[in-house]
Amino acid sequence: MSTPEGSNTPDSADDGGAPRFRPPVNDPWKGFRGVCAGTLILEAIVVLLALPVVATVGGGITWLSGVYLVGLAVLMVLGGGVQGKSWAMAYNFALQAALIAGFFVHPAIGAVGLLFGAVWGYLLYLKRDLTDRIEQGLLPGQRD
Repeated sequence: MSTPEGSNTPDSADDGGAPRFRPPVNDPWKGFRGVCAGTLILEAIVVLLALPVVATVGGGITWLSGVYLVGLAVLMVLGGGVQGKSWAMAYNFALQAALIAGFFVHPAIGAVGLLFGAVWGYLLYLKRDLTDRIEQGLLPGQRD
């Protein structure tokens, strides 16, 4: 059974009446990818701003801690460009695990990792919520 054009109810599928919704008018994943990329860029800036903290409060910057922090920031900036890939969230969480492991450089680095880990946990929740809303046809672009 199909509904007339302009109706707010979804068409029923040919496979037993499961509702089908039209795709959103605007791509919601484009915005989500932008938020993830922006979060990685912000996180890279915070990691680079932690360099003076490690230099003055910690025991000074060694070549290991300097390469670790700058390398992690570079990986975060590069990660902003791969958010359209299927493995992007796994990459983001791997970066978070590496940042949390920064406790060996300085406790402040690990604390930054825990803070951004909470942000990425919230982004994972938002991704799941967005997926559920698309499947249920609840996005504004899917309604008439």
